[in-house]
Amino acid sequence: MTSTVETPESAPLPAPATTSGARSGWGGLLLRIHFYAGILVAPFLVVAALTGLAYTVTPQLDRIVHGEQLLVDAVGGDTRPLAEQIAAARAAHPDGTLTSVTPGDGDATTRVVFDVADLGDRQHTVYVDPYTAEVQGTLTTWFGSTPVTTWLDDLHRNLHLGVVGRYYSEIAASWLWILVFGGIILWWRRQRPGAGRVRRLFGPDLAARRGVRRTRGWHAATGLWLAVGLLFLSATGLTWSRHAGESFGAGLDALDSRTPEVSTALPGAAVPADDTGHHGGGHSGQATAIDPAATDRVLAIARSAGLDGPVEITPAADAHSAWTVTQVDNTWPVRKDTVAVDPATGTVTARSDFASWPLLAQLSGLGIQAHMGLLFGPVNQILLAALAIGLLCVTVWGYRMWWQRRPTRTDRRAPVGTAPERGAWRLVPRWGLVLGVPVVTAVAWVLPVFGVTLLAFLVLDLAAGAWRARRARATAG
Repeated sequence: MTSTVETPESAPLPAPATTSGARSGWGGLLLRIHFYAGILVAPFLVVAALTGLAYTVTPQLDRIVHGEQLLVDAVGGDTRPLAEQIAAARAAHPDGTLTSVTPGDGDATTRVVFDVADLGDRQHTVYVDPYTAEVQGTLTTWFGSTPVTTWLDDLHRNLHLGVVGRYYSEIAASWLWILVFGGIILWWRRQRPGAGRVRRLFGPDLAARRGVRRTRGWHAATGLWLAVGLLFLSATGLTWSRHAGESFGAGLDALDSRTPEVSTALPGAAVPADDTGHHGGGHSGQATAIDPAATDRVLAIARSAGLDGPVEITPAADAHSAWTVTQVDNTWPVRKDTVAVDPATGTVTARSDFASWPLLAQLSGLGIQAHMGLLFGPVNQILLAALAIGLLCVTVWGYRMWWQRRPTRTDRRAPVGTAPERGAWRLVPRWGLVLGVPVVTAVAWVLPVFGVTLLAFLVLDLAAGAWRARRARATAG
């Protein structure tokens, strides 16, 4: 939730009636933080909500824009061998290294992916009709995403500004949970104790006259309804942000909760180390030619090992390594099992089942898919769109309150309302400061972008206070 400005310039901020100076101090401090965070972070939230709203419709956009490559017209009959489909893809795309194959099923085409040296982290994907082995087109993809999805993903993550642009989304994710919790507490404190308090939290005061009171009701009550979803978006967004994501990854390492990797080393094979000391390197350095016929054997072995549904087949990195087959079904209930296969012996040499992953790895994977709108299909997309639209409404109402609280007297007219009174921290009990400062410091260490922006808010606040004091002294003089 964004800013909740409560006073005109000519009057101090009213606080809920209380006999505890400590409570007034906490409330005033929280309101001032909520105000500044709402005013200054809300533009980032608006951009994140708009770009996220656009991203929710990527599955439908893919079918409209890239349907010719992704879908087949006639469905039915037996599919052609993968070796034949790979040969057709190679004939249409003679350059690059084969890195993966996703067999087509139903109305989906087979995806044959090639690494090309000058594409960086992009690949070329050739789409083949699985029933006729005819090539339907080639696209430049990013981890399987089409150009449309990739463009919208980059827009949401970094506004197409690269590393610099990623700070915008991390600022939004870092402050969103603070705004939500702060808004809930402020809204709770404003309600009268007694029967019906909880009920009043979830609905605006429709009996209130038009003005800031009614706007505040819509702002706070809507934010409360959205709270769980917004907290989820904040948490999952932070997991793959640039700086907070590193802290999250370090935590997973410390708890040994990373997604398990399947060993591709063949039993009894001596695996030579590469120049970096690693074993079984990537596919760009593939030293042995790939036998397309092995793809069909590998798929058959994986199917017999229980890997049903859509899968991705990755060729062996070298003669000492096994192939891998991974389930890539991202809808609930997900299928994410992986097996390593030796096509020469027809055996599964290693496997990793989603059910055996560490709990944090499972939750992280599911959270990312839900954040992307994939976990529950169209229902997931609708929920994300509703969250984005709701966040936009809450933000607009927050700014509207700022405007509605502006002084309107002829001699003290102003375009917007003033910030809550300064100095509320002086009313916070000493134990609160002793405990609060280390906690905030720890949070800022884990979420460094939050820490830097919080420091910037404090500097801005101190500068504004010094300027007002200097102006008051000059007026008095």
